[in-house]
Amino acid sequence: MGVRTQALVLRAERSPMPGVEAPGPHQLFRHPRLAIEERKLAPLAPAAIRAEMLYVGICGTDLHVVESDPRTGYVRGSAPLSVGPEGRVLGHEGVGRVLEVGDGVSHVRPGSLVTFESIIRCHHCDPCRRGSFNQCESAVLLGMERDGLFATLVDVPAILAHDVSDLEPLEGGVHAAACIEPAACGYVACSLCRVSPGEEVVVFGAGPIGLFAAMLSRLAFGAGTVHVVEPVAFRRQLASRWADRTWDLEEFFAEGPAGSIDVLIEASGAVENVARAVERLGPNGRVALLGRSGRPLELPRIDHLITNNISIVGSRGHLCGAFSRILRLYRAGRLPLHEAVTEVVTGLRGLQERLATPSHVSQRNCKVLARIGPPPGA
Repeated sequence: MGVRTQALVLRAERSPMPGVEAPGPHQLFRHPRLAIEERKLAPLAPAAIRAEMLYVGICGTDLHVVESDPRTGYVRGSAPLSVGPEGRVLGHEGVGRVLEVGDGVSHVRPGSLVTFESIIRCHHCDPCRRGSFNQCESAVLLGMERDGLFATLVDVPAILAHDVSDLEPLEGGVHAAACIEPAACGYVACSLCRVSPGEEVVVFGAGPIGLFAAMLSRLAFGAGTVHVVEPVAFRRQLASRWADRTWDLEEFFAEGPAGSIDVLIEASGAVENVARAVERLGPNGRVALLGRSGRPLELPRIDHLITNNISIVGSRGHLCGAFSRILRLYRAGRLPLHEAVTEVVTGLRGLQERLATPSHVSQRNCKVLARIGPPPGA
């Protein structure tokens, strides 16, 4: 009969938006719907692992591909997405227990606790050969372009797996392991912006990645002052643990710092806020764009950018050593990743219900996990 798994599957109608050349996912897929389905796993491939998922995390990307525009039916998400007739198993954040390893796998073994990267790179294109794995020209995203982690059992390329068995005995350690991927995305943004000791940092958006970017700016990069701009009161309150000041959006633009900002990290997807805030950056200011929305960025007063040597960079991914650095910081007790977890739901059914109520996640939570398998040690 083969090995079977239960999975949370996204199905959507493929319908390119008329008049749009090379449509993105938010112009291609309509009427998303989720269902729990039984799937049969093929024999385990070489260089792959089979894992029982213990916890998975809900990312804003997941929410955006299950939400649709009520006027058009198109999904909100603009991140790369492929949904064929068989649907797509979502999920790219999580921690699981290795059950079986394929030929050629030696860095993990059955019984290991593992967490996963989510970008499958080719290692052959020019960016990969230069070490720019986040910009791999043939990258495939786990849970978006290849079936992901929202399942009881998963087969994953072994190169994505990090052994975190040592975190299992720690209080909050397994929850933290499920948060490594979004934290590493925040780390890459801070690195690209060269956050330096004593600098003033503003983070737009206190979802998980924005929260981790603020946390890292203070605890790992030594920022002198950290501001978080977030319209949701619950998230502002949580972010206040690692920010010197939290602001509602309009409050920030009325009273917030101007002319002294060194780094602006945009993690909300509301890119229009960058246009409003860019003149508040001081000389040599840096901007990192993380949040995807598919909307254009229109910048005023280009002379201000030129005169002040302001740079804007897109920040994608969590590779090039970011996972290892996040794990080192957590193991050293310097990065309380588990404190970003605000809710844990039970099973694929609980996960499905949370994804069907995105406002509950965005308005009343930060990082939501779903416990899929038995608790570690059970």
